[in-house]
Amino acid sequence: MPFTVVCGGFWGDEGKGKLLSYLALKDDLESVVRAGVGTNAGHTIEFEGREYKLRMVPSGFVNPSVRMLIGAGVLVDPNVLFKELKETKTEDRMGVDYQCGIIEQKHIEIDSTDTHLKGKIGSTGSGTGPANMDRAMRSLKLARDIPELQPYLTDVSVEINDSLDEGKNVMAEGSQAILLSLFHGSYPYVTSKDTSAAAICSDVGVGPTRVDEVIVVMKAFLTRVGTGDLPGELSEEETVKRGWTEYGAVTGRLRRAAPFNYDLAKKSVRLNGATQIALTKLDIVFPEISKSNDIDKIKGDVAEFIDKIEEATKIKVAIIGTGPSAEDIIDLRNVI
Repeated sequence: MPFTVVCGGFWGDEGKGKLLSYLALKDDLESVVRAGVGTNAGHTIEFEGREYKLRMVPSGFVNPSVRMLIGAGVLVDPNVLFKELKETKTEDRMGVDYQCGIIEQKHIEIDSTDTHLKGKIGSTGSGTGPANMDRAMRSLKLARDIPELQPYLTDVSVEINDSLDEGKNVMAEGSQAILLSLFHGSYPYVTSKDTSAAAICSDVGVGPTRVDEVIVVMKAFLTRVGTGDLPGELSEEETVKRGWTEYGAVTGRLRRAAPFNYDLAKKSVRLNGATQIALTKLDIVFPEISKSNDIDKIKGDVAEFIDKIEEATKIKVAIIGTGPSAEDIIDLRNVI
């Protein structure tokens, strides 16, 4: 699978970080490249007994041989990037595209105080929306304008396409989810750009004809942070009762929860052109499969749930997450 795109299937928080770190360890990857909006999305990775919450460094950092890249369509906050590079000890293998936009303190201040963005939309306050406004006005600073970023600058599109020409495997990490898309999501409670698999390709500078696989990540139940519709939303009391309580990786806000929605799953597959589904947090809904790597555990209610998803979406559930660690996976990609 030379070029694989991984994207979120609902409103985020699907466990993309866990899946991405697993793929980086399992598959023979030459590089991983982060796409998406910017620091308004966090990936949580649990690896070798340590938890990482990353907003800039790609989740594939867990593989020490992987080259890490940030695509031109991503907004970079240098302060966050340098902090994470130090935390992950990956300064020597990070590349940032020359044309990444830069989040400045003024963008964060607007995002944190604007009555529409913060009050109505429920922005994370990370500065991405105001920075993208400046980018649309062609007044935003770019990575090439920041001296501290000079050692990391590269042409990400050239790097990726050269790797693909050499037959090497590359993975693109989407950092948001499809129902937060500015165009296809639950507007106005969305992010400041498109978040589809097509947008991921645009962010990193790879044409659509080069895509081999699109893996859409779906959680076994729905969650959403902040305002906006959530079909089938449970009360906080019922969410706690079911053990579905979660908090946002960036905001720390309690996530609202609802049961899995098959119509939204179909929409996600359609908009992303998905070829595979990765189903995460199955252990939360079905504790009997917790931390298992055993395909024989897929039986009874678990198998019935998976079959229903495949019947609704018409594509295969190829990877199953059974716990928080990158190792808690049942990989069905080579199972007919």
